[in-house]
Amino acid sequence: MRVTPISELNDRARDIFRLVVENYLGSGAPVGSRTISQLSGLNLSSASIRTVMQDLEEMGLLAAPHVSAGRMPTESGLRLFVDAMMQVAEPSAEERRVIEQGVGEINGPIEDALASTSAILSGLSACAGMVLVPRRELVLRQFSFVPLGRAGPGGAEQALAILVSADGGVENRIVDLPAGVSPTALVEAGNYISARLSGLTLAQAREKLAGELARDRAVLDEAARGLIESGLASWSSDASERPVLIVRGQANLIDEHASADLERVRQLLEDLEGKQEISRLMEGAMQAAATKIFIGSENKLFSLSGSSVIAAPYRDGEGRVVGVVGVIGPTRLNYARVIPMVDFTAQTLSRLMR
Repeated sequence: MRVTPISELNDRARDIFRLVVENYLGSGAPVGSRTISQLSGLNLSSASIRTVMQDLEEMGLLAAPHVSAGRMPTESGLRLFVDAMMQVAEPSAEERRVIEQGVGEINGPIEDALASTSAILSGLSACAGMVLVPRRELVLRQFSFVPLGRAGPGGAEQALAILVSADGGVENRIVDLPAGVSPTALVEAGNYISARLSGLTLAQAREKLAGELARDRAVLDEAARGLIESGLASWSSDASERPVLIVRGQANLIDEHASADLERVRQLLEDLEGKQEISRLMEGAMQAAATKIFIGSENKLFSLSGSSVIAAPYRDGEGRVVGVVGVIGPTRLNYARVIPMVDFTAQTLSRLMR
């Protein structure tokens, strides 16, 4: 998508273009020449303003949704405005307080802090908030099995495998039990993992287990050994598919303008359901030095929904980028306010990770 350089606009065109974009972003509705003439102080007639708006339309910066409507910025126009004309507004003292207090109050698993951050950002921006969770393996602290009985008539015996990680998180998996596993073996297997494999990642635990069993087959009976292997595998096998994207505030996407564009909103909500695609987009922002802005069809994922994403990377205590925080909303969102808000949230998360 070619973006018209700001140097190609004279002062009059630049002023009118800026007013059209700012009014459109504020109202969500096409802007007419009469509105510009009343607001601008340019001392230009509506006819003169319409002529300039027509020129801007021919340059691909403005568009008219239908003949009798006013003008609205195209995606190229929004890109020009964001990159070359927009004056950002720093987050207010109250917004900074809400972000810092909401993030700083979390004392449990880091996922809780990130979920809270996503919800806070959603509330402040009136968009859907998103946080990409750092990719990391669980570190074992405690492990246990609870018998569940058979999975229906003729089904396999099952147990609930319960993993407590080092950061306090608790996850469950249902596993099929190897033949011949007794209640005693369930307890023995859980105790073995907790005592011998605590403090290790899943990959490290499986490696250590294989080494110990190779050296001393008598350390566990066959049933308990199979149970431990299948229990650990139930986590390791889905490590690459673990949800890494937290989204909050999808309801914000259904605003007073949504009724006129229900198909776009439906498409956007479907995009959010496909978290793997959104995650890949957010991961692209991890390489950015600062806040990254994706407008509409600049990314093929949003070619139908016409959405924008503002995303900024956050870092750990060693300065390494470990995740991304951002918002997703319609292309008419308030960029000047939301961009610095996302950036400040990323900075706040970075301080939390130290």
